[in-house]
Amino acid sequence: MRGLENPKSASARGWHGATFCLLSFGLSSCSVAVLNPVGPVGAGDASIMINATVIMLAIVVPTILLAFWMAWRYRASNPRAEYLPYWSYSGRIEAVVWSIPILTIMFIGGLIWIGSHRLDPFRPLSSSKPPLEVQVVSLDWKWLFIYPKNGIATVNQVVIPTGTPVHFSITSASVFNAFFVPRLGSMIYAMPGMISQLHLQSDESARLRGISAQFSGDGFSDMEFEVRSVPDAEFETWMKSTQATDLPLDRDEYGKLLQQSERVQPVAYRLADPGLFDAIVQQTIPPGPGPEAESPQHAGRETSTGGKD
Repeated sequence: MRGLENPKSASARGWHGATFCLLSFGLSSCSVAVLNPVGPVGAGDASIMINATVIMLAIVVPTILLAFWMAWRYRASNPRAEYLPYWSYSGRIEAVVWSIPILTIMFIGGLIWIGSHRLDPFRPLSSSKPPLEVQVVSLDWKWLFIYPKNGIATVNQVVIPTGTPVHFSITSASVFNAFFVPRLGSMIYAMPGMISQLHLQSDESARLRGISAQFSGDGFSDMEFEVRSVPDAEFETWMKSTQATDLPLDRDEYGKLLQQSERVQPVAYRLADPGLFDAIVQQTIPPGPGPEAESPQHAGRETSTGGKD
């Protein structure tokens, strides 16, 4: 991503961790996934959070200290404190009171505006390597990953080569959902009948946790998947072994995946239907049942016709 760098040095990561520790007294440790990124997008997200927190604390901390100072300075037992019962207005105080919040809004607004454009999920990452294409389908309650150029597919596990950009094309075959790998960054919606684009990259070999970030029914809490970032040679070995599997992913097998199920273990397929993802997006394959309503009054299913109405 142009202008977006990932702080790889130990000192840079240590500075981010120490800053967050000092600012987040309510947290038990620094091991928060969003603030421990492994790629350029995640690093950009963490930088925005830390910088915005520092700007806000520049107001919060002095305000708290001033409140304690005022209470101590103007206590009843202090005869040196000036008492002005009829005081009502000061232009200098008004200027300070209004200018500080305005400057804060300008700083935070500028920070977020610039960061939002740099971290646009539709924007490809700058790299000398071509991106790996991965198609993602949100199901009840599992994730399907299709590698269209490699002829393979997986459920609840995605393997990517370290240092290579990954272009995710994301849709849903059920209700609205949200795709999120905290250490890679940029949560984005999975919507039926539509395709969301997301570009991510992992610069370290690691096992990462991916989650569903929007409530989608009974199995929502266990709708997780594993992201494995591995060296290029290991990725090639994994890809070839998966291509040789005896388990094909065709429309009959996909029909089984459409059925609601929870805590599904990772499984790998040989892709037998290259047009499967397009059929899911165009809804030529009917979507899954979605969560059942408790009563007819709550039967508002969050689906989309993809602009066909």
